[in-house]
Amino acid sequence: MTEGILPDREIQALHEAGRIVSVRPLDDDQVQPASLDLRLGARAHRVRASFLPGRQRSVEEALNRFSLHVVDLSEGAVLETGCVYIVPLMERLSLPPEVRAAANPKSSTGRLDIFTRVITDRAQEFDKVPAGYDGQLYLEISPRTFPVLVRQGSRLSQIRFRRGRATLTSDEISSLHEGEGLTSALDANISGGGIALSVDLTGDDDGMIGYRGKRHTGVVDVDKRDAHRILDFWEPLHRSEGGVLVLDPNEFYILVSEEAVHVPPDFAAEMTPFDPLVGEFRVHYAGFFDPGFGHSGAGGTGSRAVLEVRSHEVPFILEHGQIVGRLIFERMAARPGRLYGADLKSNYQAQRLKLSKHFS
Repeated sequence: MTEGILPDREIQALHEAGRIVSVRPLDDDQVQPASLDLRLGARAHRVRASFLPGRQRSVEEALNRFSLHVVDLSEGAVLETGCVYIVPLMERLSLPPEVRAAANPKSSTGRLDIFTRVITDRAQEFDKVPAGYDGQLYLEISPRTFPVLVRQGSRLSQIRFRRGRATLTSDEISSLHEGEGLTSALDANISGGGIALSVDLTGDDDGMIGYRGKRHTGVVDVDKRDAHRILDFWEPLHRSEGGVLVLDPNEFYILVSEEAVHVPPDFAAEMTPFDPLVGEFRVHYAGFFDPGFGHSGAGGTGSRAVLEVRSHEVPFILEHGQIVGRLIFERMAARPGRLYGADLKSNYQAQRLKLSKHFS
């Protein structure tokens, strides 16, 4: 079998073979080019703190100890900021012995500053599903800036399936960049198995460089697009004379990369969420980039990477052009049937600075 990330048709085949099981049929658009969206189940457990079950316990056994109360999601419920919830997902897995998986928040989830992580039974790591795993999936949810309205079937996270070696080495990325142009940088910084992205603090023609999330706002309905006014939730940020931005601790920012990004059709990418070598801040919650993102043949010319930035503990000065993260590239086991972008009417193809789909 070919090594790499499994494309849409192989994900569908896993479902048809009973390797991905759900309490109701998959949604028509649930299978993406290189991932599967995961749906919330009917209840959420409010817990006092995040946890991992550890090698000896299932998540349900841990919940019997740590759950404070249960929230019914069947008709929708508000998840409050600063709280931690564990939700059994509608999907469970029975993976083949050669297939492993990894999860990540969806793009819209990250842009709402909703911290999510998938947990498996007997897990010692978040967002990792070992090869051959047979069991339920759970999602930890912690809204950080806005309270959110969710319901059974809401899709906050996504999962990728891998077989064998998928990640490209630095040399392989360099070769791919020479042939395909993975970013628009004239002198790309490639090291540590990734290609660097820097932050744009010059902004657009009006000097807009990003947004900072407001506190004490209304509720965001995660299933409704164009339903919320931007200024009710966000403070626009404009460029400074010195081309710098001071990140205040525990504030949430939406910024954008200086470089355009290109993910060729036979590859997928993921942004490293935190790199202490470039600063004490998290730069991305939702790190998956699908095949075809920024690809001209899929209507993506000029697509930038939107950065979901939160500083840790201390103020931090960002300067224009400063490296803030790296894109790790992985090969697909096969080209997907549909690419991110025009094929799927994707929300963030050809994006520049852009908030999540919920705001207009």
